[in-house]
Amino acid sequence: MTINDQFVSTGGSGNRKNNPSSGNPSHHDSKHAGRGKQHLYSAISSRTIQGNSRVHSSDANRFQNVPLDKFVGEIFSLCRDQHGCRYLQKKLEENNPQYLDIIYSETKDRFVELMTDPFGNYLCQKLIYYTDEDQLTVIVKNCVPHLIPIAFNQYGTRALQKMIESLKSPYQVSLIINALKGSVVELIRDLNGNHVIQKCLNCLSHEQAQFIYDVVGKNCVVVGTHRHGCCVLQRCIDHASPEQKDQLVAVIVRNALSLVQDQFGNYVTQYVLDLGLSKYINPLIEEFLGHICEMSLQKFSSNVMEKCIRISEPSQRSAIIREILVAEKLDQLLRDSYGNYVVQTAIDSADLSLRAELIDTIKPLLPVIRNTPYGRRIYSKIGGLPPQPAASGMDSSTRIKKQAITPEPEHFGILNSY
Repeated sequence: MTINDQFVSTGGSGNRKNNPSSGNPSHHDSKHAGRGKQHLYSAISSRTIQGNSRVHSSDANRFQNVPLDKFVGEIFSLCRDQHGCRYLQKKLEENNPQYLDIIYSETKDRFVELMTDPFGNYLCQKLIYYTDEDQLTVIVKNCVPHLIPIAFNQYGTRALQKMIESLKSPYQVSLIINALKGSVVELIRDLNGNHVIQKCLNCLSHEQAQFIYDVVGKNCVVVGTHRHGCCVLQRCIDHASPEQKDQLVAVIVRNALSLVQDQFGNYVTQYVLDLGLSKYINPLIEEFLGHICEMSLQKFSSNVMEKCIRISEPSQRSAIIREILVAEKLDQLLRDSYGNYVVQTAIDSADLSLRAELIDTIKPLLPVIRNTPYGRRIYSKIGGLPPQPAASGMDSSTRIKKQAITPEPEHFGILNSY
């Protein structure tokens, strides 16, 4: 007899036919049956978890107090096992030369496989740390033919970064450089590979890292307009020697008009401006002169134009604003969702005489922008709102108040660099 049959025949805890207050028998029967199934599933789930826990504990316990020489010949397979990998790492941490030799001898020829393994890569990182110069040279030489696929791998990139961080001789460095230098752009643009290039910038000397600057200089736009590339380009500036920085910024300046219009490249130009050095800022702004209005109408470059106005020297600021002052261009900027912010920044940043000239040029255009979403901002910048006629059934003060709480389009502000 099933659980449901039993409840139907007995009425659960009594005969429901003789108990009018008991309610619908079929409803209660199914309710009790459902509870029975829930308890059954819960018990099965609990037993499964307990069983898995016992297996997990058993796997971990089989390595406790076991000497390493018991696993000679099995080291490679242990490296790819979660608990075996942890066991081997602990043995390396004991700093016993015999243990190091056993693990090294059984892994050095299959190091590439371990570097890209979910567990083996941790053993590789630990082993790299404890090897001497000769042992590390052997490992590096074994890995060099496969270094690019390793760098692209989500596990391999970690082990490779540890290898670069731990290089012990110029010869080892040269092996790594020769393996990477033909694929710098591809690595920079890769989710995992870009971290390998950044590790080279962090750990290699200026002279050793020159291969990166050579490639980036020749591929500035390709690198700078990529999500990961724009970050690496900024790190190149950070880690460069004075000569490397001058050369790299000069390349960025030459390509500024292409970079500034890109969703990622604009951060590179902003980064140069944020260096705060006139020897970099002035030539960069010179590249923009003659294109100020065009750049002010675009989503990404308009941010850079605002920054140029704010940080430029008086003579360059005046040159930028005078490009805006041309009446037909100013009309277009005032109507534009990005350009109007550049005009507002110009009003805020101009000296007194230039500000007066800018306002005089804007005033004849006020009736045109009166009903645009951005007109109120311009009005407020040049001295308050103009008088407006009261609408039918609404006085002027109420109309102004309702307009003041009308949501306005949000400005795409300057974002922090990656």
